[in-house]
Amino acid sequence: MPTFMDVHEGFVGATAQDLQAAHDADLRIEGEEGVHFERAWLDPVSGKAWCISHGPSKEAVMRVHERAGHPTAEVYEVPIEVS
Repeated sequence: MPTFMDVHEGFVGATAQDLQAAHDADLRIEGEEGVHFERAWLDPVSGKAWCISHGPSKEAVMRVHERAGHPTAEVYEVPIEVS
């Protein structure tokens, strides 16, 4: 299943609890689109948040985020990983 990284704007001043609430909203409905959100990160100063997920398509990831209340058009497939 492809891996995706997405970027959100508008989280200036958000807290860890805010990020957790947004992530939990995704988790509640992710299965309906065949997506699984692994992890999320937040920079409350810039207001940016990032999520990494696995799913069938970029569009499926976007639909989950939209339905969960934090839409983004910045979703990138990341087919190469090193560790």
